[in-house]
Amino acid sequence: MIDKLDMFIALAREGHFGKAADSLGITQPSLSAGIKQLEAQLGVQLVWRGSRYGGLTPEGQRVLVWARQIVGDVRTMREEMRAVREGLSGNLRLAVIPTALTTAATLTARFGKAHPNVSFTILSRTSIEILSMIENLEVDAGISYLDNEPLGRVTTVPLYRERYVFVCRADGPLADRTEVGWDEIADMPLCLLTPDMQNRRIINQNFQEVGVNVTAAVESNSTIVLLAHAETGDWVTILPVQQARFMVSGKNLVAIPMRDPAVSHAVGLIAPWREPHTPVLAALLAEAGSLSDLSA
Repeated sequence: MIDKLDMFIALAREGHFGKAADSLGITQPSLSAGIKQLEAQLGVQLVWRGSRYGGLTPEGQRVLVWARQIVGDVRTMREEMRAVREGLSGNLRLAVIPTALTTAATLTARFGKAHPNVSFTILSRTSIEILSMIENLEVDAGISYLDNEPLGRVTTVPLYRERYVFVCRADGPLADRTEVGWDEIADMPLCLLTPDMQNRRIINQNFQEVGVNVTAAVESNSTIVLLAHAETGDWVTILPVQQARFMVSGKNLVAIPMRDPAVSHAVGLIAPWREPHTPVLAALLAEAGSLSDLSA
């Protein structure tokens, strides 16, 4: 039944029979047959069908909760038995907000030295996508904001509190300043992350706290794009200090602290709410705790 539950989770995630089949590496007829077999085993209809996928029935919604739990538990059991045989090994899949990618590298580097048989897949995603991927078992954990928007039921380990710097060319406006106010840069040609990014929503809130609204001259879902534009001298940007330290190094750019807003936001490791975690994930949570600049 586990393979059928995997199919059902993929179908619920993709909302399309063809896309779900592709994600699993099987044919669409195989997927359709698997879903029908699962319905027959459970004695309920799980999916509304017409000429195309029509969503989950009420029974399907309830089964989806159980499917995620059961498949997650089975994967945890398999990982624990592998750890007994081989020690900590395998692949850890992490989804990370763009502004925390340098922190992810610090965490995985430390973890990798202690556990060289563990490899990593690191994906850059929005905070909303990270929660969805954890829920749908697409990744093992994520790094995201902990206290700005609802997370739901997850395990969290705080890592740091995000603070910001103004980034411009070394010969650019305000480059000789030791501190910059949010109101001072509202009319400058700003490069910012796209509005679907939680970082952008936080930055907008910071501007609003000083009574101004901003319109970005350049928007991107990549912080590399923001920095590349700032390096031309025609634009400026705002980055978290942890990321700016890495990205500005060796370039003709300066990073100047922004006057902190009244509220800053914690960033940390997020994992499924499950006990026990896989041995590898439990070790990663422990490593994150030792790296943390914040107390839980």
